[in-house]
Amino acid sequence: MNNVETIKVVPARYPLRTVGAIVALFVLAVVIQSVAFNPRWEWAVFARWFFDPVILEGVGQTLLLTLIGTALSVVIGGLLALARLSSSWLLSSLAWGYIWLFRSLPLIVVLIVLNNFSYLYDTLSLGVPFTGITWGSFETINVLGQFSTAVVGLTLVQSAYTAEIIRGGFLGVDHGQYEAAAALGLPASRRTLRIILPQALRTILPSGFNEIISLAKGTAMVYVLAMPELFYTIQMIYNRTQEVIPLLMVGAVWYLAITTVLSAIQHLVERGLARSERRSAVNSSRATRSRSVTTPTTQEPVHASLS
Repeated sequence: MNNVETIKVVPARYPLRTVGAIVALFVLAVVIQSVAFNPRWEWAVFARWFFDPVILEGVGQTLLLTLIGTALSVVIGGLLALARLSSSWLLSSLAWGYIWLFRSLPLIVVLIVLNNFSYLYDTLSLGVPFTGITWGSFETINVLGQFSTAVVGLTLVQSAYTAEIIRGGFLGVDHGQYEAAAALGLPASRRTLRIILPQALRTILPSGFNEIISLAKGTAMVYVLAMPELFYTIQMIYNRTQEVIPLLMVGAVWYLAITTVLSAIQHLVERGLARSERRSAVNSSRATRSRSVTTPTTQEPVHASLS
């Protein structure tokens, strides 16, 4: 009779991991207790101002600046990225110069210069340069108001970063994909939009959403224009009421909410992109197997020798 030896499986133990978790929970509890029960945080003031109509209007301005700045920077940044990748030395040099300039300048400097642009140029004209042909002329102070100055400044700076993100995504695609698309005789626009861009999105999306989140927080810089976005509105309120900390916490929580929503959108977009890629891979493998099954095998004729 065979003796069956029973093997007892003992799970591995990690005492240091347990100690670290206990210490982390203890520190978290201390922080929560300190913040929640310290009367100087003035949570009653925080609750009173959090959904105030003035604050909500500032949140709306912040979201609008983020949306418009993102849309314009994606368009301009995409064109700049294509120009950087162009075989034309002139387009590539001009795009590089733009990116170099606006990545070097702080956003607050760009906003202040644009806010004082009417001092440099009284009017802005639309026409043919170096000729007397003019289709329209507008006073600079009327064109560059608070909102338009904020949009232009955010777009100019953000486009430079977006262009490099998009360029990096395109460079991350294997060069053989370009050669294969060109071998199929597809036009350049179709190659870019249908073949290269879907593959580059895997690299572009994480960094791109990171820049959108930075843009949402960077809208606080437009306070130098005295524009009533979220941060400037909070400043005006606590300068009047002297309730600095609770009002700053109102702004912090709203910025946390905005960035959390953007992070959730990023997660959903990346998950949808990954699901579509898996579906395409499964369909491609199924199509390959079906072709291999249905393809008839050609048999060589058998020659019989007659004697």
